[in-house]
Amino acid sequence: MNLKKKKQLAIRTLGIGNKRITFVKERIAEIKEAITKQDIRDLKESGAIVIKEIKGKRKIEKRKNARGTGKIKKKVKTRKKDYMTMTRKLRAYLKHLKLNGEVSREDYLNMRKLIRNKKFTSLTNLKAYIGGLKK
Repeated sequence: MNLKKKKQLAIRTLGIGNKRITFVKERIAEIKEAITKQDIRDLKESGAIVIKEIKGKRKIEKRKNARGTGKIKKKVKTRKKDYMTMTRKLRAYLKHLKLNGEVSREDYLNMRKLIRNKKFTSLTNLKAYIGGLKK
């Protein structure tokens, strides 16, 4: 009794491995008559073809992707962050003064350079400097 072709048909039809399919010996005559995929499905439903459970580890963990250079997110240093916020604040205030005509263009450009060189530690410090200019 060579049931190799029937087993291959069952593998293709049911979409499982060949070691999981077993034929019931008492119903081999029915299995021999099976020609189509539908016949195989019917035999499975009736119990002539038994499917074994999967052996081994059931839960397959997802492979973790290697972290490439494009995935690394560096944290901005706090010193740089503080410098940026202070600089933006001072420049915005200076621009406001220039638009209102309270500061001349030369003083504006000079103070921009001083802001860049970290001369002013705060907005109050800048206001004190501007107050000294006006006197």
